[in-house]
Amino acid sequence: MLPGPGEREVPTEIEDTLHWIAKASRPLNDLADPVTAREVLDSFKIHLDGKAAAAETVRRKRYSFVNALHYAVDLGEFKENPLIAVRWQKPKVSSEVDPRLVVNPQQAVSLLHAVSYVGGYRRARGRRLVGLFACMYFAGLRPAEDIGLSEADLTLPEHGWGTVLLHRTRPSVGKQWTDSGESHDDRGLKNRPAEDMRPVPIPPQLVSMLLEPLDTFGTASDGRLFYSEGGGVVASSTYSRAWQEARTLALPSAAVASPLARRPYDLRHSALSTWLNAGVDPTEVAERAGNSVEVLLGRYAKCIDGRQEIANRKIEELLREYE
Repeated sequence: MLPGPGEREVPTEIEDTLHWIAKASRPLNDLADPVTAREVLDSFKIHLDGKAAAAETVRRKRYSFVNALHYAVDLGEFKENPLIAVRWQKPKVSSEVDPRLVVNPQQAVSLLHAVSYVGGYRRARGRRLVGLFACMYFAGLRPAEDIGLSEADLTLPEHGWGTVLLHRTRPSVGKQWTDSGESHDDRGLKNRPAEDMRPVPIPPQLVSMLLEPLDTFGTASDGRLFYSEGGGVVASSTYSRAWQEARTLALPSAAVASPLARRPYDLRHSALSTWLNAGVDPTEVAERAGNSVEVLLGRYAKCIDGRQEIANRKIEELLREYE
C-alpha cells in the first residue's frame, strides 16, 4: 500500500504550489450562483489557446467536474449539486465507430505479419506482440484484457476452435494511482462484478498464433502471456509504437495517412464489425465483446455492410404480396 497523504512529507515546492492555488482560486460557494457555474461549464468548451475543444473533451471535463461536486455535497459544502440550477446545452458526442477505421480480413492479416518484422528478428520486439494484436482482431479483446491474459486462461487444442476465459484486466493508470506502485492496475472485467468471467471462443487462426509465441518465448514469471523484454507488463506506448511501425510496413502511403486502423484498439472495432457483417446474432456478438446489444448496435451501425440491401429486399417482397 502507498502511504496516505498524512503519512508523508510534502516537498516545499509542492507545498508552495498548493498554497498559491488555494490563494488564487475562487471560493467554492461561488458556484451557488448559476451565472458563475455556467461560466465554468462554458470554459470547458475552449482550450487554453482559445481554440474550440472537441465534444468528447468537453464531456470528459464535465464528467470529472460533476463528480467533484458530488464529493463536495458528501462533505457538506453544498446541500445539492449546484449544477442542477443551470440549464446548459451539452455538446453531442457521437459514439458511432467511423467505418474508415475498420480493416478487412486481408488487411488485418497483412498488418499482423508486418508486426513480426518490427525491431528485427533477434530482438523480437514485434514478434512478441503479434499474438497480442491477434487477440484484439480475432477475439475482439480490449487491450487491457489482452495484457492481463495468462496461460491458465487459454484452451488451445491442436485442431479447431479454442477458448479464452477473461476475468482480469491490466489498465494503464499511472504509478500514483495504484496501490502497488505499478503503472498498470489489476482489476476485474469492465462494467462487471469483480469476480465475473467471460468466455470467448477463438478461431483456429488465433489458436495457432498463440501456440507459437508460447513455444518461442514462454510466459512471464506470473504466467502472463504477453510481457516486455524485461518481464514486466507491456506498456501501451510500447505496443502503440510497434503498431505504427507495422502500419508503415503493411499499408500503402495513402492508407497510412488515412484513419485506417490508426490505433491498436481499432482492431477490436474491426473484429466486431466483421462478426456482425458475417451474420452472427448481435446478442452473441455482444456477449463475446462484453457489451450490451444496445451499445453494440449503436456503435457499429455504420460499419455493417449490406444490411440496407437485405432490408430493401424484404420490403419489396412484402409489397409484392399485396400487388
